[in-house]
Amino acid sequence: MAMHSTHHKAVFRILDVMDGPHEGRILKLRLQRGEAPTIRELKGARMKAASPDGSAACELRIVGFALFGGRPSDERLARTGRIDVSVEAIDGAADQVAARWELAGPI
Repeated sequence: MAMHSTHHKAVFRILDVMDGPHEGRILKLRLQRGEAPTIRELKGARMKAASPDGSAACELRIVGFALFGGRPSDERLARTGRIDVSVEAIDGAADQVAARWELAGPI
């Protein structure tokens, strides 16, 4: 069951998931639907992650940005639709989140 952008500003596809260097997880995201949020809107935002078949879901908080591709900016996100974020679990287990899941929000 896919999430619809009518309830969320943006829906991202998770391209890759890595363990963070200290704690949490790093997600490589690509904008699928909706309007690209600003970096300010994403920082600290609560997002809902859901598996491709909709059988599993959890809530995550974006706590920062990974700098693999350089410093994140509103212009870069709007142009490429890609961003790397560091997240922590709010509700559910963040370790179950995997590639091909969808991340929707901010909620």
